[in-house]
Amino acid sequence: MNAVGSITSEFVESFPTPLQPGVLYVSVAYSTAAHLCCCGCGNEVVTPLSRSQWALTFDGQVSLRPSIGNWALPCKSHYVIDAGQVRWARTFTESQIKVNRKNDRRLLAQQRSEPEPSRTDGRAAAVARALRRIVPPKFRR
Repeated sequence: MNAVGSITSEFVESFPTPLQPGVLYVSVAYSTAAHLCCCGCGNEVVTPLSRSQWALTFDGQVSLRPSIGNWALPCKSHYVIDAGQVRWARTFTESQIKVNRKNDRRLLAQQRSEPEPSRTDGRAAAVARALRRIVPPKFRR
């Protein structure tokens, strides 16, 4: 298999078998994305979508942040999927991988201990900020 320079997205309920090169499969139901490693090694890469793991954006083309560091794979490839393009990132040393994993574990633990923000909380805060800008101070409580 050859390295992949661009990637398309396919929104699915569950991942097909086998995965096809150059396709990022996105399961909204399971908040997970999967693809074959972009280096061409053929290994499957699964990226959980959450506040402390990966964030996916789709505006006709797919982006996945932060970078994908396949440290557990023999290839140890490292890249970002940005607007459908594979952007290769620098190679990490073993000590950098260790620090990265430690930070990832800390973020996951932090996310588990915090309540999930609700969409209405965000809207209410945005409305409150907007009202503070337009309501004169003498009319505020």
